[in-house]
Amino acid sequence: MAQGSKKTGTIGILTGGGDVPGLNPAIRAVTIRALREGYQVIGLRRGWEGITEIRRDKDADNSEHFMVLTEQIVNKAGRTGGTFLHTSRVNPSKMKKENLPVHLQDQYKKEVNDLTPEVLKNLAFLGIDFLIPIGGDDTLSYAVRLYQEGFKVIAIPKTMDNDVPGTDYCIGFSTCVTRTIQMTNTLRTSAGSHERILVMEVFGRYAGFTAMLPTMAGAANRCVIPEHQFDIQHLTELLVEDRFQNPSKYSVVLVSEGATFKGMKEMMFRDGEKDAYGHAKLGGIGNAVSEMIKTESAQFNKGKIINTINQHLGYMVRGGDPDAIDSIVPMAYGNLALDLVLKGIHGRLVVLRNGRYDNAPLDVVTSTKKLVDVKKHYNTERLRPYFKSFEFQPLFIMSGT
Repeated sequence: MAQGSKKTGTIGILTGGGDVPGLNPAIRAVTIRALREGYQVIGLRRGWEGITEIRRDKDADNSEHFMVLTEQIVNKAGRTGGTFLHTSRVNPSKMKKENLPVHLQDQYKKEVNDLTPEVLKNLAFLGIDFLIPIGGDDTLSYAVRLYQEGFKVIAIPKTMDNDVPGTDYCIGFSTCVTRTIQMTNTLRTSAGSHERILVMEVFGRYAGFTAMLPTMAGAANRCVIPEHQFDIQHLTELLVEDRFQNPSKYSVVLVSEGATFKGMKEMMFRDGEKDAYGHAKLGGIGNAVSEMIKTESAQFNKGKIINTINQHLGYMVRGGDPDAIDSIVPMAYGNLALDLVLKGIHGRLVVLRNGRYDNAPLDVVTSTKKLVDVKKHYNTERLRPYFKSFEFQPLFIMSGT
């Protein structure tokens, strides 16, 4: 069991789902403030997986599953990307038999098992009074479950897609957009040199914010998003025209990983394997769009095919250090979470809304969806962001609640 000079209580913190820049600054913010307020802080390793692996025996070695955090530990990692607590996509309420912790395999026999009773017992064993999970809507959906079971939870939103409901901003989004713009600008020199059409696949399973914002900022001519099924011939015609009008004879399109074109019945997946939250790995839509643009281009270019450059950004926008916003917002979110702890308030999600830090009911995560408002922000004919006025819009325009 965790030991320490506990004065006020113990706070647990974990990170789940995909890594993003800004997680370590958030962990640091929570820890520094909590320690100064007299709390002990326990970092649960590998997201929800770590807390399911705990062995409730005072002599058991649980060092692989949690660690007591200190200022020295979090200060060292606080300026870096990723998460030093590691992460996973484990869902304790839907644990497959083959993924069960070894010490629970005799107790749980179903093909899919709900380990929530074990999670609650393990949190009690560690003496955790408040739990602060940092994650996207999948990770936080299980946080809602724990809160419904009576545990004190305060959540922090993060995701490259910026699609957690209830907040205008999720940790990781700004760095993702920044990197997307940088890498598009890097690759446009090759596109221009060879007079090609540049196709870049970006994050966005259900929401197209990571394609929309860079396009609005001028990084691309067009973008296609999950919220609108597009026509590949129409996209090709637009890109050929964009290329013709460009003195350097190239054009650029950003393709959300969850986008589909007419004729597709579902998103494009790498394989049939699904994670614990029922999501199959996306991938390949950029390749398909690139090949089809090349094939279709001849009819809009006097019978001559236009070659393409195809790039999947993927982990290149996940890795590395956070930008300024993803250094500042996690610091504020961590302190917001501690404000709530000190007030004895729980069952909340810390948020940014209308340019102000706030908090919202935790169950907003599971009660609604956050998507691009196509009618308001996306021109389905021009296949690019649409706006009438920026007055009183949130910082990232179409990504407000």
